[in-house]
Amino acid sequence: MAIEPRQTPIRVSCYDCPLRQMKRFRPFTEAELEFVATFKRGELVADPGTTVLVEGSRSAHLYTVLSGWGFRYKILEDGRRQILNYLVPGDMIGLQGAVMAEMQHSVEALTPMTLCVFERSRLFSLFEHHAGLGFDLTWLAAREESILDEHLLSIGRRSALERSSYLLAFLFHRGANAGILGDNHRYIPVTQMHFADTLGLSIVHTNKTLKKLADRGLIRWRDRGCDILDPQGLQALAGWMPAEQPARPFI
Repeated sequence: MAIEPRQTPIRVSCYDCPLRQMKRFRPFTEAELEFVATFKRGELVADPGTTVLVEGSRSAHLYTVLSGWGFRYKILEDGRRQILNYLVPGDMIGLQGAVMAEMQHSVEALTPMTLCVFERSRLFSLFEHHAGLGFDLTWLAAREESILDEHLLSIGRRSALERSSYLLAFLFHRGANAGILGDNHRYIPVTQMHFADTLGLSIVHTNKTLKKLADRGLIRWRDRGCDILDPQGLQALAGWMPAEQPARPFI
């Protein structure tokens, strides 16, 4: 039986949003903050394994991740799954459906998630009256494109060991920038099956590859996830360095 997300009233006011307190996110102007506060209609609570959005669906809402991990994916008719990207606090969900009418991928909660719910019908008033927020949405879409470019490069040209190192380094970097990972919290809640479905490897090949990384002291595998012991070592092995970015936007 599918797990259904639960929509709740607003519990976290936009004026008291914890993401706004982080230097990694750009500040709103007073007018932008007032608009976003009226744009938000509630919150969605999703347990692990919950399908938040389904490919082919039409949603009346947009979402911003307030807390937790999730992932975007597509499934072939025979059930094979390709994970496209992972979601962390500050990421927007559903923008594709707002532009193209239907979602072209699905979204699932990896851990307990809370999402801010916004009315899709008011999206055009955002572009009309708040050019800065409109640019922010464009920035978010462009950044997603650049991430997918790097993922495609990794799957197409990196070896299994390199692409595994890249994915772990990438996830640690994303989690650190979102404030959910750091020196004292290095656990990434991604199973070996998630790795296999992201990297295009068999579960056996994935297991052997992750064991090599553990033997090198780069990670420590745990139940349903792993600790990142040496993020710089993973970056070096993958031949990847995260780009320096200014304070990033969110809605």
